[in-house]
Amino acid sequence: MSGICGLFNINNAPVAEAELRAMTAMLEQRGPDGTGLWREEQVGVGHTLLATTPESLFERQPFRHSESGCVIAADVRLDNRDELLDALELSERSDSVGDAELILHSYLKWSDECPNRLLGDFAFAIYDPRHRKLFCARDQFGMRPLYYHHAPGRRFVFASDARAILVLPQVPYQINAGRVADFLVQHLEWIDYMSTFYEEVFRLPPGHQATVTPTGLKVSEYWKPEPGPELGLMSDDDHAQGFLEVFTAAVNSRLRAPQGTVGSMLSGGMDSGSVAAVAKEILDARGDEALQTFSAVRRRDTDCAESRAIYAAAAMPSISPTLILPDSLEAAMPKLTSGFEEPFDGEFMILKAVYLAAHDQGQRVLFDGGGGDVVLGEGSYVVRLIREGQFRLAMAEIAGENRNWSEVSLARDLFRYARAAIVPEPLKKMLRPLRERGSVQALLNESLISRDFAQNIDIEDRCAQYELMFPSDWTPDYAVERSGAIRPNVTGGRERYARIAATAAVEACDPFLDKRVVDYCTRLPGRSRMKNGWYKMILRDVMAGQLPDEVRWARGKPHLGWLFNETVTRLAANRGDLELERLQKDLDGYVDPNALTKAWQLFENDIDAQSVHSAYVLSTWLRETANRPVVAS
Repeated sequence: MSGICGLFNINNAPVAEAELRAMTAMLEQRGPDGTGLWREEQVGVGHTLLATTPESLFERQPFRHSESGCVIAADVRLDNRDELLDALELSERSDSVGDAELILHSYLKWSDECPNRLLGDFAFAIYDPRHRKLFCARDQFGMRPLYYHHAPGRRFVFASDARAILVLPQVPYQINAGRVADFLVQHLEWIDYMSTFYEEVFRLPPGHQATVTPTGLKVSEYWKPEPGPELGLMSDDDHAQGFLEVFTAAVNSRLRAPQGTVGSMLSGGMDSGSVAAVAKEILDARGDEALQTFSAVRRRDTDCAESRAIYAAAAMPSISPTLILPDSLEAAMPKLTSGFEEPFDGEFMILKAVYLAAHDQGQRVLFDGGGGDVVLGEGSYVVRLIREGQFRLAMAEIAGENRNWSEVSLARDLFRYARAAIVPEPLKKMLRPLRERGSVQALLNESLISRDFAQNIDIEDRCAQYELMFPSDWTPDYAVERSGAIRPNVTGGRERYARIAATAAVEACDPFLDKRVVDYCTRLPGRSRMKNGWYKMILRDVMAGQLPDEVRWARGKPHLGWLFNETVTRLAANRGDLELERLQKDLDGYVDPNALTKAWQLFENDIDAQSVHSAYVLSTWLRETANRPVVAS
């Protein structure tokens, strides 16, 4: 996952070389294979390379087009190269044209419409001197990050990491207190698409583009998930075969990295297991080495359903597994507990441990299956069955779901679905404020947040904002469930994967969030998603004979993530890096001191470490961000 950055001084002030070098220096961890700079009067662009495609080994960025003078820096993997080469009449140069150059030629041909022509993961910026314009875009699902700061009439700054923007003395440095509250109340992590932990630094949302000129900044959406017509009178086998074809194409596109540099997470679940199963088959057909997989796991003699599934999956042929145990984390502590771009990243020590292990094994690209739950989720299928009068089928699905997954009574599951199907939306909206007030109070009671701090940042308003994006009683209709609901639920998660992977100089890849896969899945009928109470039934069908039955038919998957968080927290305390007095000092004004003391007592008595872990992560982040480098003015 390469890094890009740049500075466009709209007021015609020259860009200092020291500023551009300082920005790119902040990105060298994510792009350790080379740094490139381009600077001309009021514009400067930088690039740090992580070589993950054959073309990136010879392409030099920033790339300047000699005829137009346009300059591009891109963090990109294009999956429709052949199509673009043909459309741009560049096929005879296929071996010498990099992905960034292809994007630039696409811009020269199609102007602002070019992002819609691109298939893959990307974030890029193009400076067009002919129109004194900077044009930026981000891929449809936010697989590659892009942050910006805009001071109208003065400057526009962009980077792959928000901290690279803050090295400039002319960019105000102020922590966004609202986001700190979102972390402490964690329910609010995905409150919007644009805010960051820093005031005046924003994210370009997925599927959006930005145009910057001396007259201002325009951010617009160029793509959003749209419902396609349901696949016609096809059999379930036809649906499954069609899915396998597009899914295999998505995995194959992401295997385009240099040989031996692509691995896969293997969590014991259907999603990462399916990705690994398809990837190893492709590598087998090529005659390549076995697929490297990486799993966080307990020891074999521990009673853990997820670990049992992982050991079964890791025994598949053509798999070379690396197993990461909680008691192996001590040697990695300095790397595990530092360098987080956002506090939220510190809540996923399991991810960082996996990415660090992949990096140590020479992997540059690591697959995961993070988007599988949403892309193939059952959504409102049962609700629709009730509304359509198919009560017998609905009852069978509810009973199957309760048998396979539910921890509550069948009667409660029946009531939940019946209420969602029958209660009219106007009544839900009338009752929502009453439920929200109770919900906010419950969240505060579970959090360390100071009540004064919560009141100052208006936590009730932030909860209301979240509810607008993700209504807890929202039952999407048939079209929305299969389209617009996809992106909101994955953006925050994908951005977190990307940030954590970047700290280990690894590129995060999710074949489920290939646009071809998403477009196909939005057209699947409900029975492909849920059958006999089993979620993601189409995936279970196509993986027959590919994945062990211990994985395909596992009921539930206890997550190991919290075990890794607790292990790291206790190691930090044993090393003297974690003390109550230090937490109280660092978090003064943010957390309730009495609540923190009670949490510490639970931690010392080996009862619960969750709140102390969160406090430790926030404390560490606050210290690191306060000591960020800044270019001398």
